[in-house]
Amino acid sequence: MAATDMQAALGDLPGWNLADLYEGVDSAALAADLDRADADARAFEQRWKGVLAAAAAATGDNGLGAAVEDYEALEDLIGRIVSFAGLVYAGDTSSAVNAKLYGDVQARMTDASAHLVFFALELNRLDEALVEAALAADPRFARYRPWVIDLRKDRPHQLEDRVEQLFHEKSVTGRGAWNRLFDETMTALRFDVDGKEMALEPTLNLMQSADRDQRRAASQALAKVFGENIRLFTLITNTLAKDKEISDRWRGFKDVADSRHLANRVEREVVDALAAAVHAAHPRLSHRYYAMKAHWLGLDRLMHYDRNAPLPETPKATISWTDARDTVLSAYGGFAPEMAEIASRFFEHGWIDAPVRPGKAPGAFAHPTVPSVHPYVLLNYQGKPRDVMTLAHELGHGVHQVLAGGQGALMASTPLTLAETASVFGEMLTFRSLLDRTTDGRERKAMLAQKVEDMLNTVVRQIAFYEFERRVHSERRAGELTAERLGELWLSVQSEGLGPAVEFAPGYETFWSYIPHFIHSPFYVYAYAFGDCLVNSLYAVYQTSQSGFQGKYFDMLRAGGTLHHTELLARSASTRLIRDSGARASR
Repeated sequence: MAATDMQAALGDLPGWNLADLYEGVDSAALAADLDRADADARAFEQRWKGVLAAAAAATGDNGLGAAVEDYEALEDLIGRIVSFAGLVYAGDTSSAVNAKLYGDVQARMTDASAHLVFFALELNRLDEALVEAALAADPRFARYRPWVIDLRKDRPHQLEDRVEQLFHEKSVTGRGAWNRLFDETMTALRFDVDGKEMALEPTLNLMQSADRDQRRAASQALAKVFGENIRLFTLITNTLAKDKEISDRWRGFKDVADSRHLANRVEREVVDALAAAVHAAHPRLSHRYYAMKAHWLGLDRLMHYDRNAPLPETPKATISWTDARDTVLSAYGGFAPEMAEIASRFFEHGWIDAPVRPGKAPGAFAHPTVPSVHPYVLLNYQGKPRDVMTLAHELGHGVHQVLAGGQGALMASTPLTLAETASVFGEMLTFRSLLDRTTDGRERKAMLAQKVEDMLNTVVRQIAFYEFERRVHSERRAGELTAERLGELWLSVQSEGLGPAVEFAPGYETFWSYIPHFIHSPFYVYAYAFGDCLVNSLYAVYQTSQSGFQGKYFDMLRAGGTLHHTELLARSASTRLIRDSGARASR
């Protein structure tokens, strides 16, 4: 389909309006807030550093509650500034103006927040009895009890103040700089597919084409360019893995993923059990399914670029933006009108950036910004059924972020394992709504197959990613990994997960290099599998419950980061049913 025909089929795709943060990169309000953040952070340090023990024995404006309120206000201000710069940059990473704004803001806010580093460290050094007494005596401090309890879980791993400050200040020239290099390199790459030059996102999109020759050509183009840049991606990966190893060693983390588990507030044993269950299920799930798919496509074996190919029964029409919007809002509304109302704000108020364009960050995300504003969603919408599911996924995040915003800047953030629950639940609602409206048997088969593939991608593929990271970070402790070794590890985990029905063409060994989670958030990926398995159980509860599930579900989302996952699930559903569903899934 020609570009003009594609644009006509998609309709008018929205770009986001960031004015609720700042009017523009030259905004006087932004300049004033940059100065205010620095001044207020210095004043906060002067006001509270070294006196938190005394504040614990006081109340009112001299108590710990007042200190945390001041700290939260600064977190919201700095978060607003950093969010604006990050969203502008994501909109076009190739722009020198955007890159300068992003770099300058990162540097200035890192310097400003360096004056806040002492606060969590000093608070955590207070005696447990003193903190409990302050929580009991000061209502303003008691409001933050969940945040205080969460913060104190980090106590065994915090370092001396000057070391923590050094780690913090050097992040902008260390880990942050390598992340930015990856982003700008990846968005600048161009791929020649049958004589047409394309960016990453549309090239990846061709891997879902109904035309096998087109899928093959896209795969070869990806492999060629990844291969030409593999030394750089290998260096970035080795450097960041070593950077993490240094931090983990200084902080006393034993396992390569323990720092992520702590951040997610999930026990290592839970993640290990999840990974083991997925591995055990490979033969009867992913291996079996891809063998069936090869048969459906008339192939002896699938090539890796056939993995997400549509079945012949799949409708070929491009899904317009209007239809995608109506589909998701209808599905959300069928579950709860409040959910559709919140999601509709994203369309009505310019909170979504949907078009594919040069320089734009690939993939999709929902950025919560700060509770005093609202989230924004980035997509690269191209009219495929999976793009509709991506819209449902990111709006699930968005609804969650809006509801959790009432907890404030310190307690709205949810651990990744639970953050992915709302997004995957939004996908499930949308899929079931579409399936219920489809009566044609062949179309239903195609829809069910695509949903199975999405679930395999979310669980099996993401656990394979997690295993890849584990092997990379474990081996990196003994020295650098070559590009060839990284490719070997990648092929190994992909082979284990996908099974003997899938063959990997030469060049696929480089495909680890474009996965942004490996760079930005090591070990993030198991959260997708956690969320998908949890959603299947929650949805079973929803289907069998007489009434009241929606209210409990919204209560879970509104809780933000104030409750552990076991407490949230006990409140939002039948714990026994969830446990029984999980037991069945692991057998």
